Amino acid sequence: MNQTRTKQIFLNNTQLSAITIGQRIPKDYFITTGVGESDITVHAGSYHLALKDAGIENCNIMVYSSILPGVATEVEHPRQFVHGAVMETIMATATSQKGDKATAGIIFGWLYNKETNERFGGLVCEYNGNISEEEASASLNLSLQELYNNGYSEKYELRDLQLITRSFVVEKKFGTAIVAICFKNHIIPIEQQGFLQINQ
Repeated sequence: MNQTRTKQIFLNNTQLSAITIGQRIPKDYFITTGVGESDITVHAGSYHLALKDAGIENCNIMVYSSILPGVATEVEHPRQFVHGAVMETIMATATSQKGDKATAGIIFGWLYNKETNERFGGLVCEYNGNISEEEASASLNLSLQELYNNGYSEKYELRDLQLITRSFVVEKKFGTAIVAICFKNHIIPIEQQGFLQINQ
């Protein structure tokens, strides 16, 4: 049986036991949307209220770029979070002013190996702007196809597409629409004797 490799390190003249971990891999995710508007400001106003509408206002939000790991699995929106917890997301955020439209959207699909049919991972595209949901959907589809055709189409088939949009006309001074893929946990690769073991 392989044992986790511990190393002895010195930190501030103190000897410590340590293990080496790899990059965290996002695992379970849920999808949410929200809108908010404010006559005061954006960040502590319409954006926060959009997070509240989406049910994630008590979290500290971090935003990723646009790749889904093959192990990622969609789950239901959790009922509550620890106040102040970090929420890592792939998020589209559109902010507009009174009388304008705020439209946010996300499209994603899964890459499957053409030979083995194994799911490799996912590609995500975001839209933030003020066009209609129909126009945003068309733009998102084109963006996803562009990503797919530049580096993935020879080996992988793009399937299981999912498109989510949220749009509204702002009535107050500022308005924000968001669509988010939110990760609730991660896989942590831990260095073992000669290999990396993924603990789920």
